[in-house]
Amino acid sequence: MAAVDMMAARRTGPAQAGPAQTGPAQTGPAQTGPPHHQAAELPEGFWYSVKRRALGPPLVTEQLKNERLSRPLALGVLSCDGLSSAAYGTEEILRALLPFFGLAAFSLVLPMTLLVLFGVMLVVLSYREVVSVYTRAGGSYVVARENFGPRVAQVAAVALLIDYVVTVAVQTAAGSAAVVSAFPALSRIPLVGPQILLVISVIAILAMCLGNLRGIREAGRIFALPTYLFAGSLIVMILTGVVRELTVGLPHVAPGAGTVGIGSHSGLIAFAAVYIMARAFANGGSSLTGIEAVSNAVSALRPPEGRNARQILATQGTIVAFLIAGISWLAHATHAIPYIAGFPTILAQEATAVFGQTPAGQVMFLVLQAATAAILFTGGNTSFTGFPFLASFVAEDSFLPRWLTRRGHRLVFSNGIILLTMLSLTLMLVAGATVDALIAFYAIGVFTGFAMAGFGMARYHLRTREPGWRRRLVINTAGGVYTALVVVLFAVVKFTEGAWLIVIIFPVLVYTLIRLNREYRKEADILADPGHRDLQPHPPNYSRRVVLLLVDGYDLATIAALRYSKSLRPSALRAVHFSLDSARADRLRQQWLAAGIKIPLELADCPDRRLGHAAARLAAEEAAAPGTHVTMVLPRRSYPPLAGRLLHDHTADRIARRVSHVPGAAATIIPFDVRHKVETIHARRARAAGATATAGAGASARTPALRDYRWPVPPPGADPIGSLHQPGRAMVQGRLRTAQVRPVSGNSVLACEVADSTGELTAVFYGRAHIAGLEPGTRIRLRGMVGIGDDGRPAMINPAYELLG
Repeated sequence: MAAVDMMAARRTGPAQAGPAQTGPAQTGPAQTGPPHHQAAELPEGFWYSVKRRALGPPLVTEQLKNERLSRPLALGVLSCDGLSSAAYGTEEILRALLPFFGLAAFSLVLPMTLLVLFGVMLVVLSYREVVSVYTRAGGSYVVARENFGPRVAQVAAVALLIDYVVTVAVQTAAGSAAVVSAFPALSRIPLVGPQILLVISVIAILAMCLGNLRGIREAGRIFALPTYLFAGSLIVMILTGVVRELTVGLPHVAPGAGTVGIGSHSGLIAFAAVYIMARAFANGGSSLTGIEAVSNAVSALRPPEGRNARQILATQGTIVAFLIAGISWLAHATHAIPYIAGFPTILAQEATAVFGQTPAGQVMFLVLQAATAAILFTGGNTSFTGFPFLASFVAEDSFLPRWLTRRGHRLVFSNGIILLTMLSLTLMLVAGATVDALIAFYAIGVFTGFAMAGFGMARYHLRTREPGWRRRLVINTAGGVYTALVVVLFAVVKFTEGAWLIVIIFPVLVYTLIRLNREYRKEADILADPGHRDLQPHPPNYSRRVVLLLVDGYDLATIAALRYSKSLRPSALRAVHFSLDSARADRLRQQWLAAGIKIPLELADCPDRRLGHAAARLAAEEAAAPGTHVTMVLPRRSYPPLAGRLLHDHTADRIARRVSHVPGAAATIIPFDVRHKVETIHARRARAAGATATAGAGASARTPALRDYRWPVPPPGADPIGSLHQPGRAMVQGRLRTAQVRPVSGNSVLACEVADSTGELTAVFYGRAHIAGLEPGTRIRLRGMVGIGDDGRPAMINPAYELLG
């Protein structure tokens, strides 16, 4: 046992598994697939084959790794959402000001921008405190949960979920506008031209959905490139514009057909002017979105995570502030006017004015538009990581359905990705594919999350009173108050433009999540108490066990159910047919007698044709006898998924539900898939006749990653498990397939099945119910004496073990 504990202590050290990866593979047929005693691979279904072709081969859980990001790479990967919002913030301010203030809007845009920049500073400072304390994923949801409790945290959860949905729609719409601004001819394509923004946006969202279902990773240089390209080209444009304005002066943009109307402020009263400026400020607040992305990925940074996250936030905030200020100043200098259709964008007009119509200027214009479209689409793609992860966190807390916690074919939260795609497409199809149409849904969710983070951190500082807590309290409280005021302001000034929908949906969703959690907790409280008198099972001391086989016809499905019924070895077994059609019942009786079945067939009357009620009544009559338990066996014919919905009426399921309510009775459904049986028999015959080498190679290569995962090739120096036929000392290396705890006379035994590409071995640890790190899927190396069991399989008793990375 000391040797075992010593080996367990080494599990944190580097795994010495290099030879298994670099050494020459051993020859022999056992190395090319599963051991010969393993069951043959089950045939794949049609839809699974389609999924594999679309998404690629499945990834095994061992490949789920977190790549640690350096600061420069993390800045590019995590800042794309925050930086991309600068592309349309100024345009939305002018869109609100120009119809009422006219040309004075180009002067008012500067103080409006200063208010937005003040918000950027507060949010950055507030989130610097968040990442200093909470260095794991979750952002404002985790802050709210830890400081206000899980129920109040659902306000932050709903805010973030709405934010992610709207982010996809807004960013793709803005990216589509950048594409059309670069290539205006796209808007003149027959049929699709008037809806070109919607067409491009839908294609982009579907492409992002497919890419994320295939398992693309945010943590890669390819996602950092658009960020640096956009920031670099935009900084070049701003600096070039400043130089030109100070030397030769920048030209004013000539307004074309389709621009927003330019009004006059002379008739506006003071209250109306304040209201319009409040709308403009609310529009410009969209520039703050995405700054919080760093707080959702602190755990992906290299250590020290908190300090690196603070530096990245400061750098990102500085760049965002410079870009917003530069775009607003260029709009002030060039008088660029937004267009009703959404294109050409303010950014595109400024680029044209700054770079001019020379060939070099055209190249710079196209580079800027390409960078803008790339970062906007990439910013939208960040939601496909954030939404599924947040949904999984909330679902793990039992506030969302549990199916959102499951990883799919490629180790991503597939259900969350598909749900996000459906919601964002629905929003875009209903509201339209322009930023102006979608911006009304945006800021309430974003700024509610900001406010929850700020107030949550303020509560944290009051509770812990760590060194410097007063300064931090002022920062987080100011950030929470500022962003909460923006939420209220946005709900008022944007209410009629679509914010009313968020105002209504928001509390409904929070209430729904809390009610769902209440149901989960109610179920968990009952199920966690095995001694509850209402659920405590009766002792299984039945002296008589009756099996009733319900038959509708005599076919293969009935025969399979009959075999299963006999295997139960009941005290009494009989077949029952509820007679709804006398001719059908007579035909069944003749078939039953002709088959020579020794089981009695009972034809029961069912005058009201309520099969479920009749079956439950029959089960109750049988179970009424003392010491009797009734099992009702129901054969069910299965069909392909699509045909099954049309051909199968789920009668067996309805009967089973009714019978399960009868005390002392249980229902068992025996499914029978005719098409699967035919395919299985055909495959067996093909194997018996000898498949061709090409077919065999194709079959074995179907999922090489899974094959190599399940049956790893033993490295040089290790004894192949399949070669262990005599007792003796051995060293084997393979993967832990199952771990089973077996109670033995008041103690416990941990039995582990370890497999390599040549066979399986049982490792038994006496007196151990659990060993840290010894989980199914773990690669392990065992040393010790080998014994051969009665079944010929090798086994080791209390071997020394080493967990491999």
